[in-house]
This record gives sequence, structure tokens and C-alpha cells, in this order.
Amino acid sequence: MAQNPFFDSVEKKTGVKMNDLLKLADSLQHANLRDEKTVRQVIQQVSLIANKPVSKQKEDKLVQAILKDNVPLDFSSLSKMMDKK
Repeated sequence: MAQNPFFDSVEKKTGVKMNDLLKLADSLQHANLRDEKTVRQVIQQVSLIANKPVSKQKEDKLVQAILKDNVPLDFSSLSKMMDKK
């Protein structure tokens, strides 16, 4: 696959590899984001990919917010929520 300048830029800014993003996006296409177990798995995947540890307390807050439709379900928004202290 040829490199895309957009993905190169994202990788430089975030340290997240294009292939990891594409795998995550593919896994989310048919994910049931109304299921708590699935949401927790997604949060853990994003945490690993972004190399940002998520405490149990923060994970619980993210899960509740997602299940209650209080957050957009995109990588950028989830990553920003994980960065909040």
C-alpha cells in the first residue's frame, strides 16, 4: 500500500501507525457499541494503540458516557477524553 501524506502526518503527530488505525476502524465497523463489554474492549484497544494508559475510574466514566450517547464515537474524541486529567 502506498503511503498517504495524511496518514504520514497523523503517524508523526500521534505515533499511531496507519495499519493500527485501519485495523481498529475495521474492527469497529460491526461492533455493538451498546454492549458494555464491547465498549470496554474498544477503550482498551484505543488505549493500547495511542499508548495512553486508562485508569479503571476513567474507563468506567468513558463507558457510561458512550452507553448514554454523551460522546461522539470517533478515535479523536476518545483519545482526547483519555488525555483529560
